Amino acid sequence: MAVKKRTKEILARLDQAYGTDAICYLNHDSAWQLLVAVILSAQCTDARVNIVTKDLFVKYDTLEKLAAADYEELKEDIRSIGFYQNKAKNLIACAKRLLEEFDGEVPSSIEDLTSLAGVGRKTANVIRGNVYHEPSVVVDTHVKRISKRLGFTEEEDPEKVEQDLMKVLPKDHWILYNMQIITLGRTICTARNPKCSECFLADLCR
Repeated sequence: MAVKKRTKEILARLDQAYGTDAICYLNHDSAWQLLVAVILSAQCTDARVNIVTKDLFVKYDTLEKLAAADYEELKEDIRSIGFYQNKAKNLIACAKRLLEEFDGEVPSSIEDLTSLAGVGRKTANVIRGNVYHEPSVVVDTHVKRISKRLGFTEEEDPEKVEQDLMKVLPKDHWILYNMQIITLGRTICTARNPKCSECFLADLCR
């Protein structure tokens, strides 16, 4: 019971500090654009991705145009993003598969999403949560690090962290927790030199 009470208190404080509106920080107008943005965001900031997609979504304003993109040209379009060569290859392959296998629609199941080039469980869960409002736990570096610090998991593997969090967190906080923890991780609970003296969870943190 003490564990449940502690978890409840942690979530209540996160809600109070960051609100309960599920906000997506990646700019997009459609499901396929969000998918592109999330693929680009791997090991890259949302702010940088939004700068790149502002022009990218004007140039490739349909999935068909992205599928038909010239690799060398697309590579230059996203050059300022990390791992741009691999991501350009994945974007073209992903767009082609969406058109060929899914009639241009972004699928909703984990299995179908992870069958797309450049899409792992983290990306799939972002899509499931934001597009289909399916409760899902998204494990990025902030979520993994802070969940370990809070004692919600001892695991290193993101998929195992995801499973642990699904057991600990109530479903209505699965999507929200990720967004709140990202904010906490960027501002207070940083990877190096966390500002524990400023943290509103300090007394509950392991």
